[in-house]
Amino acid sequence: MNNLSNINSESFGEASGNNLLWQYVQSMSPQTVTQLSKPSSPDVLQAMERTIVSMLGNLPSEDFNVLITTNRENLGRLLAAATMNGYFLRNVEQLMAFEKSLQAADAHSED
Repeated sequence: MNNLSNINSESFGEASGNNLLWQYVQSMSPQTVTQLSKPSSPDVLQAMERTIVSMLGNLPSEDFNVLITTNRENLGRLLAAATMNGYFLRNVEQLMAFEKSLQAADAHSED
């Protein structure tokens, strides 16, 4: 994902000239894209792995030679769903951290 210039912007449904979000993503530095792409906690990473495994099937790869084939459209939908799940989990993680800090602040102010 560090080399965004090689990704075809038409994959996102619009020509790059009309898609401001795509232009913004392309303007990001590779370091920023890398930082945004990594889960911030092992819990989020584990939840994402479980989500993707449940989408693809739950056969253990050590016991089965699993081969998944699909077309470009369905793969795009899978990636979009995984991305949205990632954003959702990240937002939940941030909300949980915010609530913990509020509880700690309340406990500190009561002392």
